[in-house]
Amino acid sequence: MALGGIKKLFRGLTRTRESLTTSLQSLVGNRPVDEETLEDLEVDLLTADLGPVLTREVIDELRQRAGKGGLSGADLRPALKELLLAGLGDPQPVDSVQRPAGRPRVVFVVGVNGSGKTTTIGKLAAREAGAGRSVMVVAADTFRAAAIEQLQRWAERSGADFISQREGADPASVVFDGLQAARARGTDLVLVDTAGRLHTKVHLMAELEKLTRVARKVMDGTPDEVLLVVDATTGQNGLNQAKQFTQAAPLTGVVLTKLDGTAKGGVTLGIHRELGVPVRMVGVGEGLDDLLDFDAEEFVDGLLGIGQEER
Repeated sequence: MALGGIKKLFRGLTRTRESLTTSLQSLVGNRPVDEETLEDLEVDLLTADLGPVLTREVIDELRQRAGKGGLSGADLRPALKELLLAGLGDPQPVDSVQRPAGRPRVVFVVGVNGSGKTTTIGKLAAREAGAGRSVMVVAADTFRAAAIEQLQRWAERSGADFISQREGADPASVVFDGLQAARARGTDLVLVDTAGRLHTKVHLMAELEKLTRVARKVMDGTPDEVLLVVDATTGQNGLNQAKQFTQAAPLTGVVLTKLDGTAKGGVTLGIHRELGVPVRMVGVGEGLDDLLDFDAEEFVDGLLGIGQEER
């Protein structure tokens, strides 16, 4: 991650970091880590919304190390970083995977209304267009006219092609038209806005399965990605939403939005830990360039305030 992105991420995690580092700041030097400290830290981790499962695992491991006499105040922050990083891989960003031969790269973007899905698609379109790639945005979430209009404005702003139909149209028809147009135009990347509702798992699964069948009739092997957009401010509720989507679609990654507006940024780690789905990108502001590729080490450093004097 470039230096500018690291600074943005660090600033975006300010509220979560402030809620998380109370216990860490109270420990200095070689003072031993005692049970009271671990209990305070457990509260901090839960407040930051790491979730009960990951929090319990981290505290149990720290307790074992402290019990063996191998954990002082000076050691706690590095030990916590090690445990939080465990199992968090550094996934490839969306634009790092090569376009399949002979066809566009197709990305389905799903998520409940209000999660920041439309804005995320717009920012991603702008980023990819800025990198010299041709982009098409397909408005297949057809049940909200306002969402279609907002997506069209983003497409115009980023210079992307835009495919839509009337409000209430069959989403599969929109996907079919969009992919045919993208193939004819030699487009590099297709971003499909879909699945903005979460009525029942059966309904959602049926719709996504239909969209996938239609996409594969036009282009074999599509979609290449299914990205779920989750609002970080919802904390564990966002995790519960993510669980429902994993049952309805073969997710390849999560985009966590509005990270700068919450003290619950720890849900990022909980999502990966409980779902096994990598966090691919995080949103840390409203600007076009505030959608960042996820970097596990920089994220954990931002949570724990490691290296903050350099930022």
